[in-house]
Amino acid sequence: MLPSKSVRFVIIAALTLLGAAHTRAEEKQPIPPDVKTFTQTIPNSLAKFEMVRVPGGTVEVVIDGKTQTVEVKPLWVAKTETTWNLYDIFAFRMDLTEDEKTAMGTDAKSRPSKPYGAPDWGFGHHNYATLSVTYHAAQKYCEWLSEKTGRKYRLPTEAEWKHACLGGGDGTIDDLDEVAWYEDNADDKTHPVGKKKPNGYGLHDMLGNAGEWAAGLDGTPVLMGGTYLDPEEDVHCGARATQKPSWNQTDPQTPKSTWWLSDGSFVGFRVVCED
Repeated sequence: MLPSKSVRFVIIAALTLLGAAHTRAEEKQPIPPDVKTFTQTIPNSLAKFEMVRVPGGTVEVVIDGKTQTVEVKPLWVAKTETTWNLYDIFAFRMDLTEDEKTAMGTDAKSRPSKPYGAPDWGFGHHNYATLSVTYHAAQKYCEWLSEKTGRKYRLPTEAEWKHACLGGGDGTIDDLDEVAWYEDNADDKTHPVGKKKPNGYGLHDMLGNAGEWAAGLDGTPVLMGGTYLDPEEDVHCGARATQKPSWNQTDPQTPKSTWWLSDGSFVGFRVVCED
């Protein structure tokens, strides 16, 4: 006789947890102190991305016209913006079997809802920066990634982001076209990540392309670095913007989606990892 539906649910859930714990044990290997980069694979997938070691230091952050000097600890920063290759696994539950999806239900609180329209805006998908995600969605992705890998992934603070963006320099850029997609060269769209020159720490696309979510000094979400839509003078390591109603204006839902920005074709993110 087959076990009851409730018993099957418990069995599937238990096996899922055991498998996740086993995967984390395999994936989280100690990182030698002299290593400058490491490759993170998302368990149960072929997706992977590179993390770069960024040394600590101090950085000046200007808030409301006041300059604050902030100490930044060493941390790992993703070499590129988070791409659709990585985000799709989370958003569309590609890491779960059909039995797991059935057992877990819709998982509406921790996984994105169905997007309204095409969140990639037709710009491209493979190796393109994830777009149109809210700060909440980016945070939930980091929580999911942490659970999957056993490492502590999160969004950067504004100070961490700016420090990483400066790349060990003062922010002076001789030719923005060499390092960023912006108004003059982007042709009104994002481009595959990693095609422009990296900064001094080996990080690509910190400027332009998709703007990147970070946590402001007061905890307010801010979008850093400028975007492919911005003119040259607005694309720099100190560039920051807070979300406006226009970023989600055409979302027909009431209340508005907590996962997707219907008009956020320029909004993306990259992750950082703590030791």
